[in-house]
Parts: sequence; structure tokens; C-alpha cells
Amino acid sequence: MGLISALIGSAGGVLADQWKEFFYCEAMPFDVLMKKGEKVVGGRSSNTKGSDNIISNGSKIAVADGQCMIIVEQGKIVEVCAEPGEFIYDTSSEPSIFYGGLGKGILNTFKQIGKRFTFGGDTGKDQRVYYFNTKELMDNKFGTNNPIPFRVCDKRVNLDVDVDLRCNGVYSYRIADPLLFYTNVCANVPYEFKRSEIDTQLKTEFVSALQPALAKLSLLQMRPSEIPAHAEELSDAMNEALSKKWGEMRGLVVVNVAMNPITLTPEDAAMIKSAQKAAMYTDPTIAIASRVEATNTAMVDAANNANGAVAGLAGVGMIGGMNGGSDLNALSNMPRPTAPAATWTCAKCGQAVDEKFGFCPFCGEKKPAPVGTWTCTNCGNAVDGNFAFCPNCGNKKPAAAAAPVCANCGSPAPDPANPPKFCPNCGKPFAG
Repeated sequence: MGLISALIGSAGGVLADQWKEFFYCEAMPFDVLMKKGEKVVGGRSSNTKGSDNIISNGSKIAVADGQCMIIVEQGKIVEVCAEPGEFIYDTSSEPSIFYGGLGKGILNTFKQIGKRFTFGGDTGKDQRVYYFNTKELMDNKFGTNNPIPFRVCDKRVNLDVDVDLRCNGVYSYRIADPLLFYTNVCANVPYEFKRSEIDTQLKTEFVSALQPALAKLSLLQMRPSEIPAHAEELSDAMNEALSKKWGEMRGLVVVNVAMNPITLTPEDAAMIKSAQKAAMYTDPTIAIASRVEATNTAMVDAANNANGAVAGLAGVGMIGGMNGGSDLNALSNMPRPTAPAATWTCAKCGQAVDEKFGFCPFCGEKKPAPVGTWTCTNCGNAVDGNFAFCPNCGNKKPAAAAAPVCANCGSPAPDPANPPKFCPNCGKPFAG
């Protein structure tokens, strides 16, 4: 049994104009994830006793954009189609899978959970057509009831501390593997499966995964205020944290995460501002300017002294004589901060950025990985190529993949990451 494109079938003349039943699904509402196909019986149909769970040979099945259709026989998935168009059900052909935009990964899932039945060429006793909504499902609101710990690392002010933050926003997801979703979530529902039946569970799991996802972002030395601007990195971190519960079990993936401004507790916010302000005064120029401003303010206040300007100014003079001059001299003799010895150039805005910064302070672009490094498969840290183990988590450096070689002469590729089309040694096609 299998599906044949209606255009090909008509051209061949074998099944042209012979359809007996027509299965289709109207545009799915925003809140429906899966729906059983609607059936229209034609005059040629052998399904004359009213059963909706039999598909006659030669029946036509329509699939619209944003949908994936599966045929279930005796409780097992026997056919999948995610390409829009009209198809003819033919019991004499081999099963075919039109995976469309779902990707070839759906084939592996079909091999694991699908099973083809023949019944000697006869149709089974129970056959059903289900349609899945594969569009991006948006406007899923979330928020943290309790504060989430987040590590703030800012080498510019020598700050390394855990703070409590709260966040809220919206996320979107989609069904990337309808076979897993059907098998583990909504198998054999009588009519349709709605988002309301699973949204509470998904939202709880999403919020639970926020903590490990944010912990991954903290390794990038990202400030809490910068997190909403890095939706792509957060989406990747959320998919990694939810890979088992959502990806491997239900066939769902997070598409995008949009967060409102993150809030810290007043104590944590005040602590960070205090540390940043204190670090600012390590520049002697700023420190001297601040001292001069404070002295000028004190002189203005002294001139308005209730006991007379002379008495007020005399007090300012006494204080200045005790420590003001010596402090200013000491600040003047402090070494000025010098330009960073090492910088990297932002690929987005072209600005020279201090080597210590993980992101460009002008546009937020991520620092590119340095040449000669390898990426730790455990924590994602970029590690010096001379190191055999990750200094962040101790994970061992992965073994280097063997360079591809020419199929004709066996010469290795000059650049293993980008093999040439033709071998520079013999001139033959490199891939053989």
C-alpha cells in the first residue's frame, strides 16, 4: 500500500477518475494540534455500510500547507505525507513517505515505530487518516513564580556573584515529528486533540527548563539585562534542556522565545550598581573629577551656611587642608588605564572590542571563536587547541575526524572542512 501523486496517477491512466472516497481536513484552528480526516464517499466506493474507518483502494487524500497526514491501520502508522497536494491511495504499490519540510529525520522515526501490513492485498479492518498542525504555534505565555538563580560574571568590575531574577514572556513551538507526537501523546483520539489538553504540562516543563538554559547563557558572561536581546541563543539552550521531554518523546521543538525585561531583587540590583560604580572610580581621571565636583558642591553649601559664609568656608578649608590636597595628589599620580593590549573585531559593526568581552558592547554580536580552538561537547566552552581537556568542566577533547581523501588518487583534502570539487593532485572529481 502507498500513496501516488494524483497528477502522476491521472497521467498514467491507471487510477484516473477512479477515486472512491475523498479524505481532507479544513484549515485547522489555532488551538487544534491533530484532527481526524473528514471523509466524503463517492459513487464507486465499496464502503457502503457507513464505516469511516476503511479506506478503499483508489481513494484520494488531500494535504494542505502546514499539515502532515498519517494513515493508521490497526493502530500502527503505515503512511506519512507532509507535502501539500492530492494523493491516491493504492494498495498495489510500495509504501512511500513524503516527508516535505519535516526533514529526513522522520524516516528514522518511521522505521522505529511504523509497521506495514499487507493482509494479502486486502484492506485492514480499521484504517484512519489523521492530520497534524505543523505550523508555528505562537503566543504561549510563561512566567516564573519563584526567582531563578543566575550567575553574573563581569570581569570588567571583578564581579562573580549569583543573583535572583524573575522573567516572563512568550514562546512558540511546533510539531517537528508528528509520528512521535501521535505515538506518545494523542494516539487514536476520536475527533481532534487540542492545545488546551497539553499546554499546562508544556508550560510547567518550559519554566523548569529555564534554569539550566539561563545557566548556559551565564557561561557567556552575559548580563541579565542582555538576555532578552539574545533570543536565538536562548531558544537553542531551551531546546537542549528540553531535548528528552519534548524532542525525543513528543517530537516538539522550541521555535522562538521572547522575553520582557528581566527583573532582579532590589538588593541584587543595588549590589551590581554599587560594584559597577566603584569600578568606575578606578580610573583616576574620573576619581579626580568626582572629588572636584564634590568639593565645589561643598563650597556652595558652605556659602549658604546659616552661621555665615565665612564660617562655612573656613570649615571647608580645614577639611581640604587635612586630606583634600594629598588625596588629589595621590589620584593624579595613579597610573592611567591603558588601551587593551588585545582586541577582536566585531563582524557586525566593525568595532574593536576588548579581548575580555564575550559580546560586542556596541551591537551585542557574539565574540567569534578564536582560531585553533575546539568546542567542548559537554559545556560548550571554547578551549585552546593545545589543551587536551576542557578547563571549565574537565571533558576530554574529542578525537579529530579523519580528513576526506580523493576517491581516485587518495590525496587528502587541503582543507578538511571544505573538500574541493576536483582533486588538485589528479584533476578528477574529488568525491569520485
